[in-house]
Amino acid sequence: MGKQVGFEDVLRYFDEDGDGKVSPSELKHEVGMMGGKLPTKEAEKAIAALDSDGDGLLSLEDFIALMEAGGEEQKLNDLKVAFDMYDTESCGFITPKSLKKMLKKMGESKSIDECKSMIKQFDLNGDGVLSFEEFRIMMQ
Repeated sequence: MGKQVGFEDVLRYFDEDGDGKVSPSELKHEVGMMGGKLPTKEAEKAIAALDSDGDGLLSLEDFIALMEAGGEEQKLNDLKVAFDMYDTESCGFITPKSLKKMLKKMGESKSIDECKSMIKQFDLNGDGVLSFEEFRIMMQ
């Protein structure tokens, strides 16, 4: 089991002058080293958007916020994949019928009425099906 790379290690990689913060030029340079292109203006914008203390640099806290924001996006993508698995009718909703079908695939046998009552618990607008937003709330 190798050593887990933490946010501090990643920040240190970007932080060429060792001041504990990442400047726009350091960000631009490291993105270039990884084969990407980041114009100076874009690097400045990216840092300005995340800079919590207004010094024009990314601190460790700013860097962690950046990394965790990506995590939220990933969670949302994972939820969408899970939602699509339940939306077996490809109608954009989880219906009692599609819930029953998915539960059966997972080895759980439920009646349509049981599936209706399961959906009813999280069916915020009372339309008898779960939208992605209702599913997202249910999964929190």
